[in-house]
Amino acid sequence: MSMSRIEPSARVADQVFEAIHEAIIRGDLPAGKRLNMRELSDELGTSTMPVREAIRRLEEMGLAEAVPYRGAIVRGFTDKELLDLYAVRRRLEVDAATLGTARSSATTIARMVEEFGAMERAVEAADPVDYLDRDEGFLAVLYEESDNAVLVEMIRTLWHRCRSYKLLGAQRAMAAGDGAPLLDHQRALLAAVRAGDAERAGVITGESIDSATTRIGEAIRPASDDTD
Repeated sequence: MSMSRIEPSARVADQVFEAIHEAIIRGDLPAGKRLNMRELSDELGTSTMPVREAIRRLEEMGLAEAVPYRGAIVRGFTDKELLDLYAVRRRLEVDAATLGTARSSATTIARMVEEFGAMERAVEAADPVDYLDRDEGFLAVLYEESDNAVLVEMIRTLWHRCRSYKLLGAQRAMAAGDGAPLLDHQRALLAAVRAGDAERAGVITGESIDSATTRIGEAIRPASDDTD
């Protein structure tokens, strides 16, 4: 792990949460990793109390779970959770893409082009974390044009909840040496936004999430099958 030590302040609990949360989001604390309070507090330079509070908050977010005789671990992968998360994402993001495209402007398109270029560079560099950050930035530009802050907030919450799944899918595509699945739908989405075709943007968004669901499912099912 490579988490920075926490500087003393009134926000120690928040800093600890943010540090562990970031480590999970970036894959430094992978799915199944035990969240040992003593180890984490030693690395961050704090007492165990703020670490315990951070783990509780992570459990509430669905990023960690308590396992008998092991304590808390970074939440692992299940086919059921994947399908449930991505089904909800599909409903919300299709609406956000449709609404956002209908309200998009030249500025929207310019910002999406910038983020898409960064996505291409991340794929070329085989950097799945940077790719996901840029992909979410690309989509957020469009979704924020929906003028529905609650919708965007719910989508962002789901992105956090399924980050481990998203990371697994991006790593799988990059390991195969084929970045096309990570760029093709977003390239098509950008074209739909440029054309002002809101209906097409919604369709492409749904197809993109369906494709990701299949890719990630193929990655987690062999492990699940081995335990049957």
